[in-house]
Amino acid sequence: MDDEAVSQRSAGSRKTPALLCYDGSDDAAAAIAKAAEFLAPRPAVVLTVWEPVRVWEPWDPVTIVSAPLGRLVAREFDLDKIVADVARDKAEHGAELARAGGFDAIARVTRGKAWEAICQVADELDADPIVIGSRGLGRAQSALLGSVSSAVIAHAKRAVLVGPAHVSGGATRPVRGK
Repeated sequence: MDDEAVSQRSAGSRKTPALLCYDGSDDAAAAIAKAAEFLAPRPAVVLTVWEPVRVWEPWDPVTIVSAPLGRLVAREFDLDKIVADVARDKAEHGAELARAGGFDAIARVTRGKAWEAICQVADELDADPIVIGSRGLGRAQSALLGSVSSAVIAHAKRAVLVGPAHVSGGATRPVRGK
């Protein structure tokens, strides 16, 4: 492959947006900042996924008893609308962070199970790569709480860049459980 072909390929790949997953956490913000060092400037879609309250799974044994009540309250007070509004605010904040890092970013919100929605949106956009933060949970905590980043890695049909646990003061936070 000659230099011109390499340049054309690189220029063409810049049109494909990066999918920057943002849930409002410091870890997601750190992943966007780190991705900007490697990928910006280029188009990006900042995705925030929200899950309807009525399908939230109680992981804490104490909440199992209150889960049906929570669903009733969610329906009465239209908590899904509130959650969707919060998700929109988070997505806009994530897009601001991405633009500050040099991305040409837009915000997008979708609903569903986080890892499934991320993979679906990535496929729809033909995004490359998917950028996602890591909470730095140990194996036991990830098994109990679930790991969106692990599920995305397992199911995505494209490259996934997982940011390190939140970086503060130049040092990466130690991974819990190790």
